[in-house]
Amino acid sequence: MFEELLSNLHSYLNHFFKEISIVHAEKILHALASCKGMIFLTGAGKSGHIAQKIAATLTSTGTKATYLCPNHAVHGDLGLVSAQDLVLIFSKSGETEELLYLLAALRKRGAFTIAIVSTQGSRLAKEADLSIQLPVQREICPYDLAPTTSTIVQLIFGDCLAIALMQKRKFSILDFASNHPGGLIGRKTSFQVLDLMLKGDELPLCQKSDRLIDVIHELSVKKCGCLLVVEKGELTGIFTDGDLRRTIQTQGKEGLTSSMETLMTPSPRSIEPDTFVLEALHLMEAPPRPITVLPVVQKGKIIGLIRMHDILQGQLQSSITTENR
Repeated sequence: MFEELLSNLHSYLNHFFKEISIVHAEKILHALASCKGMIFLTGAGKSGHIAQKIAATLTSTGTKATYLCPNHAVHGDLGLVSAQDLVLIFSKSGETEELLYLLAALRKRGAFTIAIVSTQGSRLAKEADLSIQLPVQREICPYDLAPTTSTIVQLIFGDCLAIALMQKRKFSILDFASNHPGGLIGRKTSFQVLDLMLKGDELPLCQKSDRLIDVIHELSVKKCGCLLVVEKGELTGIFTDGDLRRTIQTQGKEGLTSSMETLMTPSPRSIEPDTFVLEALHLMEAPPRPITVLPVVQKGKIIGLIRMHDILQGQLQSSITTENR
């Protein structure tokens, strides 16, 4: 039974993705991005729960938004809305009387209104300033009644709007971190590289002129998985455990007498100490290939090294400490 429901839902979602109007979606995105005031989201019943969730996602990703309860709005909370504001109204049928009543009141205040419905030709869609139909083939409820498919597509559409606005406004990882100081997201984003990096005597350093055989001990003892090749304190290259294996495979014992200048990877990726750890992770995972160690450079000088292991361990320890408080 569960497998059949998932199969049906998959089919209904494919219908949504195939039939939704990207043109109308882009118009709504433009309206949201152009809004000079507050963005309000509202809806009745299950659509109201979706509106609350999307409002929270918008707020956390850099867009000032809040949920407007339709019942409270017509009993005083409408005073929050001005002519500079925009209101997104979620409704499957587009015929809910309390939302139609609210829409009329919102238009009198001069607020820009957008109806997000799933029924073609609904009154809500006709009377709003802008509208979009979220295609719903049917609910997965056997009676086609319980809001299931319809609320899923509302959530998908709302989340896509939020992330599109986030990208349009160039909402950075630093902005994201400042909005999420607590919880797992906060732990992942609030660490800076300088909090977790190795430094001083912990760093595995060598010179360009050093022979591999003379610095293997440094590579082994420091247990960092790499050697940082420096010249007058500046990072010029990196040599990793993987490079060691490849050198032995291709050059044999002759490779041990080669200079680090000929074996190192020049101009390696690096990061600054005040950068957030999540950015370090993204840089480590970036093309052309993922890496597990990242040199830390400040004003051209090598000052540290951050390892993937230390990032993951640091987040784990933070999680354990928080849970034990």
